[in-house]
Amino acid sequence: MSKKVEIYVWSRCPFCIRAKSLLDQKGIDYIEHVIDGDEQAREQMVARGSDGKRSVPQIFVDDQHIPGGFDGISTLDRQGKLDALLV
Repeated sequence: MSKKVEIYVWSRCPFCIRAKSLLDQKGIDYIEHVIDGDEQAREQMVARGSDGKRSVPQIFVDDQHIPGGFDGISTLDRQGKLDALLV
């Protein structure tokens, strides 16, 4: 059974685009929350996170926050840890 992956993004954010591209390359299905101009959705994202960051992307795997956005998941990928986390 695959894990539930969610990503909060702004539609034109380059780091969001890169994060989604990395997930796409790995064949991971994810739920995308586009929060452009939606302060309520942004506050929900911040409340779910573990670090209080308001920046995007914010990524959650089975409701576990992955700190660092794109940098966080790309570091996990380089370390060979991302695949195990996502499946």
